[in-house]
Amino acid sequence: MANKDGFIPPHGNYRALISYQKSEIVFDITYRFCNRFLKKGDRTIDQMIQAARSGKQNIAEGCMASGTSKETEIKLTNVARASLAELLLDYEDYLRVRDLVKWDKNSKEALYVRKLSKQEGTTFEHFREVCETRPPQVIANVAICLIHQTNYLLDHQIATLEQEFLNEGGIRERMTQARLRRRGKPGQPSSDE
Repeated sequence: MANKDGFIPPHGNYRALISYQKSEIVFDITYRFCNRFLKKGDRTIDQMIQAARSGKQNIAEGCMASGTSKETEIKLTNVARASLAELLLDYEDYLRVRDLVKWDKNSKEALYVRKLSKQEGTTFEHFREVCETRPPQVIANVAICLIHQTNYLLDHQIATLEQEFLNEGGIRERMTQARLRRRGKPGQPSSDE
């Protein structure tokens, strides 16, 4: 619970963010995809796993920093978005260089993945069977669909953070407002006297 006289708002509940939940699924799929379908020693394994990890971790880190730095939260959320864009390219490259089909965003398969992913409480477990039994092109396409969803959420999250900053300011403004409240309005004795 936030102190009414304080200036650090409640923050840090990143696990409640749908963008974080989706990014965790993307990480879990990517980790398994790389270990199952890429050859040991392929540098792409580390790059894809690190991009997926960066997406997830930067959402969490930004959310944890949000109480004292909107700037840091915006920057880290954007880093998460950029990391997932990099991962998206890796999956698209995987399909393209192997002459495998990338699903159209309105294909029945893509629509199914989007519908499944929109269900409340969706986790990797909803995709485990697909990831353990389907060929690589199916799993890559599932990951692509989920990355697009996550990026869509992050785009909206970044826009919301921008508006919050414009409307509410950052920590300096909150610190000044809290100090003025503490001192009392001009012309009134402060609580310190």
